[in-house]
Amino acid sequence: MTHPENTDVASLMQAAQDHLWMHFSRHSSDRGAEVPMIVRGEGAYVYDVHGKRYLDGLAGLFVVQAGHGRSELAEAAAKQAQELAFFPLWSYAHPKAVELAQRLAAETPGDLNRVFFTTGGGEAVESAWKLAKQYFKLTGKPLKHKVISRQIAYHGTPQGALSITGIPAFKQMFEPLVPGSVRVPNTNHYRADEITGVPGMTPEQYGYWAAERVARAIEMEGPDTVAAVFVEPVQNAGGCFPPPPGYFQRLREICDEYDVLLVSDEVICAFGRLGTMFGGQKFDYVPDIITCAKGMTSGYSPIGAMIASDRLFEPFSNGTEMFAHGYTFGGHPVSAAVALANLDLFEREDLLGHVTRNEPVFRSTLERLRDLPIVGDVRGSGYFWGIELVKDKDTKETFNADESERLLRGFLSKALYDAGLYCRADDRGDPVVQLAPPLICGPKEFDEIESILRSVLTEAWSRL
Repeated sequence: MTHPENTDVASLMQAAQDHLWMHFSRHSSDRGAEVPMIVRGEGAYVYDVHGKRYLDGLAGLFVVQAGHGRSELAEAAAKQAQELAFFPLWSYAHPKAVELAQRLAAETPGDLNRVFFTTGGGEAVESAWKLAKQYFKLTGKPLKHKVISRQIAYHGTPQGALSITGIPAFKQMFEPLVPGSVRVPNTNHYRADEITGVPGMTPEQYGYWAAERVARAIEMEGPDTVAAVFVEPVQNAGGCFPPPPGYFQRLREICDEYDVLLVSDEVICAFGRLGTMFGGQKFDYVPDIITCAKGMTSGYSPIGAMIASDRLFEPFSNGTEMFAHGYTFGGHPVSAAVALANLDLFEREDLLGHVTRNEPVFRSTLERLRDLPIVGDVRGSGYFWGIELVKDKDTKETFNADESERLLRGFLSKALYDAGLYCRADDRGDPVVQLAPPLICGPKEFDEIESILRSVLTEAWSRL
């Protein structure tokens, strides 16, 4: 006899095949197979529809900072929904958005005191570019509209954010995009020899060289036409490129020299991912704008924000000027209430201190994997790490497109998941495995991650 719940699972699986259009997904790979279906989470773990447990090695998608199943965050949402479920921020305010804006302004560096809410990270990036354009039109520099960003950097999917994104494969189907986006090299020191053509640069030398490429790009485009530089504190796509020492200090000087806004895209790096509330604080720089989202609520409700310096708000603070931009669900009351509860939880459990104390342990645990022939580089910061896979450690030879396809999609992604680790095997640059577990994790989870990676990467190498 068939159990009714089995029938429900079967019909749910079929409905997923028939009706759900998943994001960034090759649907052909699920044809004739089950779509992986996660039904609940607890702490650092998630469980699938069959009851199998997985370590959430990516915090959902760099999101679930406080871990899964936090009843206090769910309760904050329910309480707010009963009191005021929705009201827009279009010429009106509601208490939770005001409280959250004040709370964020108190945590940001410098004079970044003005918070413009969105529903996610791509919208925050879109908002920042629009603000940069309008700000310079209002302050007598109307030609400034271009944006400089880094190769292989991901900044989102809206048309503007996608223009700023430096991954050609993600863009080509949607071109032409918003004009005025210019690319410079990223901070991948592991590949510095081939990026610069100058062998043996120290991290400091490479950091200076990479920052200077931004100055050259501004000069080549014409300083009167460049509005902003968009950079992540630690670049995500390509596999966790931390900034070399001095890089951001030089970049700040360059932006000041040419009157170009420095936008810190912290959609991943804010809210404790690096052990600081905002990513720029880890590397000691103050941007003009911060874009953030994911970890603000630990994912319990969607919200994002563009946080701007007082100087950028100034032209809108008097007269008839308006920033003609907004989102129906931006600063949603329920999301704002959840964000406040999440930040309370950060303080109560000292999550920032926990990440800072455990970063060296996480680093050294992952560094053990360097003895594997397939592991070329281990890099990152805080609870945000990438492991670059190579064909030859001595020459740093990488895999060709066909090998990368077989290695990552043909084997690694599924093998890691089957072994009980949800993480990301990615080849938007060279092939990497990315890890960003919930901030509540510690040595026990690090060891589990290392152990699963060791066995699966060893098997991957034997298949090559």
